Amino acid sequence: MNTTVDTIVIVVFSAFVLAIGLLFARTGRNLKSFFAGGEAVPWFIGGLSLFMSFFSAGTFVAWGSIAYKHGWVAITIQWTMCIGALVTGLYLAPRWKRTGALTAAEFIRERLGLPVQKTYIFIFTLVSVFIKGSVLYPVARLVSASLDLPLVPCTIGLGLFMIAYTAVGGLWAVMVTDILQFVVLCAAVFILLPLSFDRVGGWKGFTQNVPDDFFNLLNGEYTFGFVLAFIIYHICYIGGNWTMVQRYTSVDSEKSAKKVAYLFAGLYLISPVIWMFPPMIYKAINPALTGLDTENAYLMICKLVLPPGLLGLMLTGMYFSTSASANTALNVVSAVFTNDIYKGMINPAASDKQLITVARTSSWFFGLGMIGIALMVPAAGGIVEVVLSISAISGGPLLAPPLWALFSKRLNSKVTLWVTCTGLAVNLFFKVLAPLLLDFKLSRGMETIVGVGLPLLLLLAYELWARSKGTIAEEYQAYLISREQKRIDNLIEASVEEATEIRRQNRFGLRVIAAALLFTAVMLYILSTFATSGAMVTAMIATVVLIATLIPYHASRKIKVEPEVINA
Repeated sequence: MNTTVDTIVIVVFSAFVLAIGLLFARTGRNLKSFFAGGEAVPWFIGGLSLFMSFFSAGTFVAWGSIAYKHGWVAITIQWTMCIGALVTGLYLAPRWKRTGALTAAEFIRERLGLPVQKTYIFIFTLVSVFIKGSVLYPVARLVSASLDLPLVPCTIGLGLFMIAYTAVGGLWAVMVTDILQFVVLCAAVFILLPLSFDRVGGWKGFTQNVPDDFFNLLNGEYTFGFVLAFIIYHICYIGGNWTMVQRYTSVDSEKSAKKVAYLFAGLYLISPVIWMFPPMIYKAINPALTGLDTENAYLMICKLVLPPGLLGLMLTGMYFSTSASANTALNVVSAVFTNDIYKGMINPAASDKQLITVARTSSWFFGLGMIGIALMVPAAGGIVEVVLSISAISGGPLLAPPLWALFSKRLNSKVTLWVTCTGLAVNLFFKVLAPLLLDFKLSRGMETIVGVGLPLLLLLAYELWARSKGTIAEEYQAYLISREQKRIDNLIEASVEEATEIRRQNRFGLRVIAAALLFTAVMLYILSTFATSGAMVTAMIATVVLIATLIPYHASRKIKVEPEVINA
């Protein structure tokens, strides 16, 4: 395989992404602009960014492995994300926007108190660094295997690059590159899919060479109970994960927050079908993969059917999607540390310049932690085991109580900590101690059901008891007072100059997106001239991307940056 062209494609796109981060180096004037885009990010940008934040090479490696082994059930599992987003759009996203908080941690402090916030910050930071570090591993493995590069230096190099533009550019840099990553990934998959069907002999050749149960909605250890628990888990995750919440709070209104979640739901209704067919097709071509080798199914089909250059494009899409997921987590963890620890506890009088410096420094600190975790994933049993296990252990206990607090006026800090600690203890017992002490291990479905269901049952039991007693939490009454004071303070602090600067930043961001799409279209046209197969498909997709540049450019022209003049 000629890796030179593929390497050039990866380097060129990576350099372009880093350049985008540098373009936004001077736009983060304060925490609101650096971490929340001035709370005026267009909803369709927020929705696409949310979608890419949920995506990673782990999607291709973890879900691709399930698709190769069990077939359609990989799509069924991902459809639970669509349902979770629909519920979030209906009930949760507008509630988050209504809180007026910059981060989920800020809401937790105001609603449930400082001890709860400190506990949650510790757990959330640990879990985020671990999960996002674990999804850096598969893309490093893919790039390493494809381009014959050593795994460890590859992991470190990709991780350092991922941190760089997040630390420099803030939320807008993350979101602009999210859009670019979305386009590159879609282009790569839409090229891969027809070439894969052509290699297997079309639909007939595909369906005749896979197991009889390959198109069952449920299969193997992924039972109805597992899928139902995963729906509840994704309602909590998409509606309550601090990374996701940032997308709902960075738009201009509750209506826009809903649209962000609805766009995510629509994309996750369609995309799993498109993403998962290539590894399913590879099952018909080569059914011999076993164990952790099934994690390579996506890479194998790419190497088999994609010509030089287009394989580099696919690897770039996989890496970009991983960096989108990880750098969003970096942005949020850094936001929590800067806004809620440094400013909230260490230096309340810090200037905007000091806070931006702390934000960028903390991005590097937590990013290096992610790289360390990525290097340890192989010893933990592979990406599927790591991601699903961490989700089952921490998802319910960490996400359910704050979501409950969005609606409940009875939940207090003591009960929140009790529910969280009980849920984590029970989940860790069944995951770690029960197999060692009792020779007993929960199935994948029961692990998820217990992990998500127990905290919800405990919260419901307390809510019913408190309602029977007519109890209102003291923290809730204090929260109402602080929220009203914050609303007044925001009105006082708002200025024409600040509003003008936010509009200027957002117009600039949209124009950078248009330029990024134009760059991608040109690169695809160039690759189509070198492609030994799929040239026509590549050129067609390049044309679609070229036309798509008009959308953000037209939106940018609607943003007026001149301050309004009020006539007396």
